[in-house]
Amino acid sequence: MKYGKRLAGTATTTAITAFALLGTVLATAPAASATPKAPSLRGTAPACVKRDVIKHRKYVKVTNHCGRAMHLKVVIDWGDDSPCLTYQPNQQWEWNWGRGSYGKVVTC
Repeated sequence: MKYGKRLAGTATTTAITAFALLGTVLATAPAASATPKAPSLRGTAPACVKRDVIKHRKYVKVTNHCGRAMHLKVVIDWGDDSPCLTYQPNQQWEWNWGRGSYGKVVTC
């Protein structure tokens, strides 16, 4: 019977030690930075960028309806992407490609 009590006491002591070590690790962990990270440079273009795609003609017309200049690129899956271009508000641009298929329009 004493063996069982001693084992239980040892398990409790081990658990307390483990929590104490965890608290030490959490207390010494570096604090999260308050400064926000820079936004991703290559995300999908927002909804204010209109895309008119005719896949069988391998043609897309991109129009910037956002209230600010946008840096945009047409991504062609298995083909050559368009260059990264700056679109002013209400400006549009057309892109044709030879190989591949339309993927998406991204910011760049």
